[in-house]
Amino acid sequence: MASETVVRRTEQWFVRQGAPTMIEGYGFQSHVLPRMLPALTFVAVGSLAWLVLLRSAGLSKWVLLGVIVAVMVSAWFLLSVFVRRLPSFSPRMTVAVLVAYAAMPVIVPLLQLAIDEKVTTPGAEDPETAWWVTALWFIVFFGVAFVATMLATTYGLGALLKAAIRHVIADLSNSVHLLGRALPPMLFVTLFLFFTGELWQAMNQLRWPRVSLVVLLFAAITVLAAAARLRDEIGRVEQDLRPEVLQVACKGTPLSEVEITEPLQPKRLNGRQTRNLLVVLAIRQLVQAAVIGLALFAFFVVLGLIVVTPAIAELWIGEPPKMSWLGVPSAMLRNATLFAAFGSMYFSVTSMSDADHRRQFFAPVIEKVERTLEVRAVYLDVRERAGA
Repeated sequence: MASETVVRRTEQWFVRQGAPTMIEGYGFQSHVLPRMLPALTFVAVGSLAWLVLLRSAGLSKWVLLGVIVAVMVSAWFLLSVFVRRLPSFSPRMTVAVLVAYAAMPVIVPLLQLAIDEKVTTPGAEDPETAWWVTALWFIVFFGVAFVATMLATTYGLGALLKAAIRHVIADLSNSVHLLGRALPPMLFVTLFLFFTGELWQAMNQLRWPRVSLVVLLFAAITVLAAAARLRDEIGRVEQDLRPEVLQVACKGTPLSEVEITEPLQPKRLNGRQTRNLLVVLAIRQLVQAAVIGLALFAFFVVLGLIVVTPAIAELWIGEPPKMSWLGVPSAMLRNATLFAAFGSMYFSVTSMSDADHRRQFFAPVIEKVERTLEVRAVYLDVRERAGA
């Protein structure tokens, strides 16, 4: 019984570390769907909130909206407490949850039809919209929410984002060294392009949605490049499973009291587990790129405020520049955003080939991955002895 308790607590530890796929027998029905339940409930209940906004007015509107928000938060909290015990759904319960969620694209518009005598999607008030377009919108919305929740739950993105925030704080505390290494080569590549008149003309006309698409394109290139290089990093991860190493790795985990007397054999990772480790490494890399991007954005905004007067901006653009609500040319902010995105992509790609950078900033993440694999080896051994 004690071993089974240790196994259960270790599985919860894997979830908190953002490596839930290390749990033996990890599957959709047994582990993913139960942990998806709070988010799915949040989406289902939240989809009703905009119905209140369509029909209500005045104080009652905000009172009802407050009640709905309170219900959403309470449901999230109570269900989160429930799934912390890592429950396993029966086939009947699995079918019930999936059917209930699949019915939401039908239930929500029917409720709106009963309340408002018409069906519209948020942001679209045109009564002439074809019924199949509205139906498709609801199906796509709930479908995308389900897939996004499933992927985030499968690979522990919630826990990884919490760790990413801690890493951001650590990077900011060490930002002088990080930025001192990263900014000079970035500025060498991008500085003089910032003063290109044609680029200012383009940015003066380009809208923020299109700028966002360019930023997303740079982010996609960063992810693709990181995926290719990080697979090599996974191949370099060593599993030193000597007893003394395992004892150190298990400190601070539910396995800290387990007696280890002999070396263990490394266990092969399946595809899902390898992808989980890739996500761990990729998020760390993207967080560092984000820190560099923010620093580059701040630098170019300050540089623009000092050097580019409204008269110079008008000379480059050929007409009075469009001003942002901050009172500065919109072209300057868009230029800063563009170069920040490009610079963070360039830094992320080149830093993975720099041995010095990898040793200083990437080694701690590799050590975390190695520790996770060492704890997994002990967990599998204890689980096998417990007959779980």
